[in-house]
Amino acid sequence: MDPVAVKFGPLEIRWYALCIITGLILAVFLASKEAPRKKILSDDIVDFILIAFPLAILGARIYYVAFSWDLYKDNLLSIFAIWEGGIAIYGGLLTGFLVLIFFTRHRFIEIWDFLDVVAPSVMIAQAIGRWGNFFNQEAYGASVSNLDYLPEFIRKQMYIDGSYRTPTFLYESLWNLFGFVLICVLRRRKKLLKQGEITLFYLVWYGVGRFVIEGMRTDSLMFLGLRVSQWLSALFVLLALILFFYRRRKDIPYYQI
Repeated sequence: MDPVAVKFGPLEIRWYALCIITGLILAVFLASKEAPRKKILSDDIVDFILIAFPLAILGARIYYVAFSWDLYKDNLLSIFAIWEGGIAIYGGLLTGFLVLIFFTRHRFIEIWDFLDVVAPSVMIAQAIGRWGNFFNQEAYGASVSNLDYLPEFIRKQMYIDGSYRTPTFLYESLWNLFGFVLICVLRRRKKLLKQGEITLFYLVWYGVGRFVIEGMRTDSLMFLGLRVSQWLSALFVLLALILFFYRRRKDIPYYQI
């Protein structure tokens, strides 16, 4: 499949960008619908995205370049050629979180409430965004003998360099989609989840899935024997579990449904 969706003369719009934008629009829509339950204005969601999204793209690029420095050190101008690929979701998430800290303080919003509203939306956006990797033929795993269990259009796209490749992009997309559905069900159960636990659920669910699936990939950034994303995934899971048990001992209100 051509990674370019539409051409207008020299201007190209890629499927990757369309997947990211589609996920973003859906995420904003869903978060805006949930926000009033936590007494957060829908405009606050939109304002946050308008600030955080471009900075998150920048952070995702900086993260990728930092851990792939050998690819850029001899040609520094190539750092700015983001259209050639090279962004990392964890860099975007970390940047978005830093923006969120300042944003919620400025708007006088409880940060845990804001996180609980946006976390499920981030998960569904990631599920959609992973299909951008499908069109770019990236984020795949080792060679396999066949992919007969998949639809033909996926099998054809995963035939790379003379062999079928493990569609890790698909595994992560489905993992995030299932996590999104599960978290939406759980947050409607009365007196089940406390404030902040939707966010902690996201960190554990995404972290566990990313750690396992990242281990299957062959194109990941490496650090000290493991993939960088595996280190971060393990850290986020551990941090989330510590916060969960610590906050459960406190008088934390339940998530309002």
